[in-house]
Amino acid sequence: MIEARGTHATGSQTSRASRTGRAPRQEGGGDFWPEDGPRRRAKDGPPRSKLPLIVVAVVAVLAIAGAAAFFVLRGGGDKKAATGPGNGAKLSPTAYTPQIADKDMAKLAQRSADQRPVTQGEAFPADVRTVTYKKYSLTLAASQISDDCKSVTWGARLQADLAKYQCSQIARGAYVSQDRGHVGQFIAINLVNQEGAQQIVRVLDPQTAAGFVYPLAAEGAPAFASGFSAAYAQAYGHYVIVTWVQRAGGAQPASLNEMIDVSLAIEKPADFVWGRLQLTDGTR
Repeated sequence: MIEARGTHATGSQTSRASRTGRAPRQEGGGDFWPEDGPRRRAKDGPPRSKLPLIVVAVVAVLAIAGAAAFFVLRGGGDKKAATGPGNGAKLSPTAYTPQIADKDMAKLAQRSADQRPVTQGEAFPADVRTVTYKKYSLTLAASQISDDCKSVTWGARLQADLAKYQCSQIARGAYVSQDRGHVGQFIAINLVNQEGAQQIVRVLDPQTAAGFVYPLAAEGAPAFASGFSAAYAQAYGHYVIVTWVQRAGGAQPASLNEMIDVSLAIEKPADFVWGRLQLTDGTR
């Protein structure tokens, strides 16, 4: 259903299928539900993203702990969130499929090479307000970038790792399909390095019971529900990109292929990461 991303090309010249790292699916075969078959695991330890698991290394220095407290544990949160879109329900995806870190993102492995904070206009520009893949078309109903990572997540273990790896921002975008039959969440997490991004991809797995990111609530849009949902995650340098989708109301879809196609549509905002890479390597 999904495998490692193909080779990097500059910008939109590369097909979305190759840049999302999802191999073409075989019609009529190979689809399974989480309870029906084994989850594929990455050879080198990290879970496979937009389908299964990932690695971790620990940096333990007093200075990092202090910086972590500054970035994540400062409390108070994003003051704009109080009057704008807020957190939805405390949920975890039913199906979670991680993927190994993108090897083409080596120059973004450290945030020190990419220090400028992500902005709303960068992550959610006009061309991602409506996104389409195959028969699915979804519209951005709300977006938010919070610099308080703790306030938009739940779970002590997840929040501890976000602190350890100096999470500085979590961007969320809530999407709803034109027929209101599907909803999706785009999530980007800004961490200090790729090691931290890989660890967060791992602990987001519901099997770890570590916690998850709250879905972003959008006024007038169907809320994420407690039924079936599927999430796909991958590290891109020091960023984690997650797409999380479900049929509105949480009904079980006909197949996981349906969820993959919807998630491919709402992954469009991840293009900002490729723009960051081009700025880092001097190609833009």
